[in-house]
Amino acid sequence: MKKLLSKKLASILLASSMVVGSVSILSGCGSKKDEVVTLDVYSQLANYSGLQTGWIADILMDKFKVKLNIIQEGDGVYETRMESGDLGDIVVWGHDNDKYPNAVKAGLLYDWNEDDLLAEFGPYIKENMPDALKKNQNLTSTITEGERDTLYGFGFNVATSSEDHESFMYTWDIRWDLYKELGYPKIKNLDDYEKLLEDMVNLCPKDDSGNKTYAISLWSEWDDAMVMYVKAFATAYFGYDELGVGLYDPATGVLHGALEENGPYLTILKFFNNLYQKGLVDPDSMTQTYDKMIEKVQNGGTMFSIFNYAGYMAYNKPAHLKDGKGMFSLKPEEASPIVYGMNTAGGERVWTIGAKSEYPELCMEVINYFCTPEGRLTMDYGPKGVCWDYDEEGNTYFTDLGKECNNNKKTKMGEPYKGSFQDGSLQIVNTTWSTDATNPESNGERYNYLSWKSNTAKAESDIEQDWRDKTGAQRVDDYMENTGKYTVAPGTSYSQEQKSTELKTTWSQVTDEIKAASWRAIYAENDSAYDKIVADMIKKCKSYGYEECLKWTENEASRRKALEDAITK
Repeated sequence: MKKLLSKKLASILLASSMVVGSVSILSGCGSKKDEVVTLDVYSQLANYSGLQTGWIADILMDKFKVKLNIIQEGDGVYETRMESGDLGDIVVWGHDNDKYPNAVKAGLLYDWNEDDLLAEFGPYIKENMPDALKKNQNLTSTITEGERDTLYGFGFNVATSSEDHESFMYTWDIRWDLYKELGYPKIKNLDDYEKLLEDMVNLCPKDDSGNKTYAISLWSEWDDAMVMYVKAFATAYFGYDELGVGLYDPATGVLHGALEENGPYLTILKFFNNLYQKGLVDPDSMTQTYDKMIEKVQNGGTMFSIFNYAGYMAYNKPAHLKDGKGMFSLKPEEASPIVYGMNTAGGERVWTIGAKSEYPELCMEVINYFCTPEGRLTMDYGPKGVCWDYDEEGNTYFTDLGKECNNNKKTKMGEPYKGSFQDGSLQIVNTTWSTDATNPESNGERYNYLSWKSNTAKAESDIEQDWRDKTGAQRVDDYMENTGKYTVAPGTSYSQEQKSTELKTTWSQVTDEIKAASWRAIYAENDSAYDKIVADMIKKCKSYGYEECLKWTENEASRRKALEDAITK
């Protein structure tokens, strides 16, 4: 690996040469060709701390002679690293409007244009992500109030074109085999959906292990300003996107506050309480983790999910499909699920390099690799030639091992790799290109395996063929498009503004109450108890300063709408 002599290092060397001679200093700087370097990767998105393991670690060692030491976010981690002035080598931010601006102001991030760092060690990024890089420079200018427009990185999920939208994530997956057995009843609205779920649980009261089934199993660890699944269900049904303490309608620019009477959040909150009163909500929902929930889905313990990853992706394993069981999409006729527009400027989760890194060039090479088509596919699907490859026409396909790994992350990789596919999954937990971006090395396919020709030609089971026959669609995205009722949220360069210190305190009190009271409302034993909990929640939130939080959110909605109008009109 070539090691550049950065301006900061050069100044140190110049001063040192006055004492000991520059020749001796220069001979010892940088990394030797065969030296193994350990990079500290501070990722606010990581769920793991320690050395990266498995097949991805082997790939990075072979390509760059590098090990990654993952440092996850936790109590006091950010504050301690900020105080020390050393954030790490590669630094990945969960949001570009929260802690990231403080690092920019404090000068704790590396300038990607210094000594042509990006041009020489990140050529694929420089050539293919101009809008994402420009967005970051504009963000720097905003943060520093025009003082500088230094380039520090780029946001995740970069698109190759803004003309299309991403694949649907809100896919409304249900147990299609049970729906078939019930005679394919027409589902128009939430009332019909509630009745369908009740009928399904009655039809299938036990999971694969003999445990009681439920319509839905929730989890709380992803809650933010509101209860995640409640606001996400509103997004899937009304087409309104989460924004601050409310839900934003991208079609009109209207912001519906979380506490709005008969608004989307409270409407869906009551829907979940109705399910609970009928014994259809897993009672462990408030306290269990995502991992525990997904185990129940995989074991046949639930009837539906609005999310693809907690629906058909989790349940449709070979054993279930072979038995004629499967989860597939069935959207209520009145539902208008949101789908996100592609954005060449990327999102809010930012890849950066720490200002005190001794190996900025190596950091850039690693990030650049993850931005290449091979690197992007490897992040998701494993080593090229082992788990995936291209056919003679340039179409992407899974190998037998790759297909098995994609269906079951615990699949053993085999020689020369150790452990399972899951053991080698990249623990940084961020993306470069959107999974729905076009892969320029393929025959026009996306990185998303669901769109590959090799995965869409033939139904994998009789129950999938039944779904295809009934809906007239080959893929989930085809089905959603064919319904003609969905909401596209345009992709823009929008990023939320920072909150003041005072507002952050108020925000914490208000949102903590919204979340805690919402869970109590879900678990209310009757309508009277539900109404009292909601009324108390509204009263307390307003006393804590809800209106201030709502005003800030409404201002953000106006900013977002202006950016969306600029690209759609």
